[in-house]
Amino acid sequence: MIEAGYVRSMARYNAWQNRQLTTLLTDMTDAELREDRGAFFGSIMATLNHILWGDTLWMSRFEPRISPPGIPPAKHAEFTPTFAVWTAERFRMDGAIRMWADTLRTLDLKGELSWYSGTLKRDFQQPFANCVVHFFNHQIHHRGQVHAMMTAAGGEAPVSDMVFMPEDE
Repeated sequence: MIEAGYVRSMARYNAWQNRQLTTLLTDMTDAELREDRGAFFGSIMATLNHILWGDTLWMSRFEPRISPPGIPPAKHAEFTPTFAVWTAERFRMDGAIRMWADTLRTLDLKGELSWYSGTLKRDFQQPFANCVVHFFNHQIHHRGQVHAMMTAAGGEAPVSDMVFMPEDE
């Protein structure tokens, strides 16, 4: 289905997107970041926290040296208390994703991934490659919601077209 080069490209893309978001959102006030804008998780901050919480959870399944989120699924939208903390944790997670991707081999994507879902209270088993594709699609989907909220608020939104990602990212 996918190979290791795809994972490395997507890890670069994820980090590039998050750096742009960080830059563009830095000047927003806490109230602006937390304003309910009618999106699935309500606010920009809640959506950013959901993405980071999900990335942390999936990476703990992919890479045993990464700890799962320290808060329950019901609190995912409150994963970090401030934008500054989110920024630091996002940077750390993006580095961990890049390091994991850089050491991944295509052979590592074969086989199954098994896990217990605390949200659904049951065991799952899926092809590992499908889980990795889901991981990146989940980020993209919710960053699109952030993009829409930024635009609706009258702000500038990041360039999201992968074909325009700088080579040095």
